[in-house]
This record gives sequence, structure tokens and C-alpha cells, in this order.
Amino acid sequence: MTEKHLSSQYDADLSDITTEVLRMGGLVEAQVQSAIRALETFDVSLAENVIATEARVNRQEVEIDAHCSDIIARRQPTARDLRLLMAISKTITNLERAGDEAYHIAKRSKHIICEVSRPTIDFSELRVSAAFAVEMLRKALDAFARLDVMAAATIVQEDRGLDEEFRGFVRKLMSYMMENPKLISVSLDYLFIAKAIERIGDHSTNIAEFTIYIVKGTDVRHIGQEANKQ
Repeated sequence: MTEKHLSSQYDADLSDITTEVLRMGGLVEAQVQSAIRALETFDVSLAENVIATEARVNRQEVEIDAHCSDIIARRQPTARDLRLLMAISKTITNLERAGDEAYHIAKRSKHIICEVSRPTIDFSELRVSAAFAVEMLRKALDAFARLDVMAAATIVQEDRGLDEEFRGFVRKLMSYMMENPKLISVSLDYLFIAKAIERIGDHSTNIAEFTIYIVKGTDVRHIGQEANKQ
């Protein structure tokens, strides 16, 4: 991912920590998929497995952060290498938070499954949003691995589509609750799940922005938000 250094061990350190980040990202991606599948199939054991695995994601964040600090202390990197390590530290924070959202989806899914014997709400839009969010996360990690600025910029733009899906599903839930007050409790669970999915998209966007920062040295966070305010 970086130019050759005088120290081959330094190159190996950077390669190793990048691999660790991608491994953590793969685990989080699998957790999100499993949490949604638990809701689709009404599988309590699958939801419980996602809940139990959260601790593993947390451990990976701590271990990678320690590895990152160790490289900075020993190698005193500059320029793009320093940006890479700074971005890695922020990326794993976003991955851990995405993992938290998978945990929350699993918890809410388990509550829905225990409350009702079968699906009472059409959540097809939620499936679409979840697939969109997982794909965004996958593409963000791929852009990070290849330091692909163009791919990263595309992901930043795609977040708007996920936001629109979220707003559409919220409107649908409001209709359900107004038409049948008995569905308010389960609708709120679905609302929290939809919000968690939307946040996963936000974390994926952040990771894409960190990739741009590594390559360009430019912090593009909030630029789109500021433009929309003007």
C-alpha cells in the first residue's frame, strides 16, 4: 500500500496491520448480514450468535489500536505513512461502531421474534437497505485495501440513497402505527433496526473518506454537508 522503505520490516508492519483491519471489517460485515438474516428467518439462535460475537469485534479494535500505536512509537512515520496509521485508528473505531449496530439489530430482532410468532410488518424495504449498507461497507473496505480514491468518492455519494430508503421506511412504519396501534411496539423495534442500518452506511462513508485522506492528504469529512447548507 506504500512506497518501498529502507526497512523491509516496516513494510511488513504496515501490510500486517492493513490485513488486520480488513479481517475485522470482514467479521463486522458478516455480523450485519447474520443479524438481518436472523430477522428474516425468525432465527433466535442466529441473533444470539451475533450478540455473543460482539466481544470479539471489540477485542480486535483494541488489538489493532495497540499495534498502530506501537508502529508509530517505533517507526515515527511521516507523510502518507502517518496518514495511513491515523486513518486506520479511525477506521477501526467506525468498524467497531458498525459492529455495535449489528449487535443492536440482533437484539431488536430477537425481541421481535419473541414478541410475535410470525412477521406482522412487510419490511421488504429494510432488506433492500440492509443489502445496500452491507455492499457499501464491502466496497469501502475494498477501496481502503486498494487505496482507490475514485471508488471511495463513489461510496460517499451512495450514502444519500441509503438515507432516502430509511426515510421511506419510516413513513411506512408511521402508516402501520396509525392504522393499527397494536403494531406500535413491534414497529418501534423495526424503526431502531432501520436506524442502525442507516448508521452502518454512515460508518462506511467515514471509512471511504479516510481512504481519500490517506491518498490525497485532504480531510473531506462534512464537506458535502456544508455545501448542502449553502
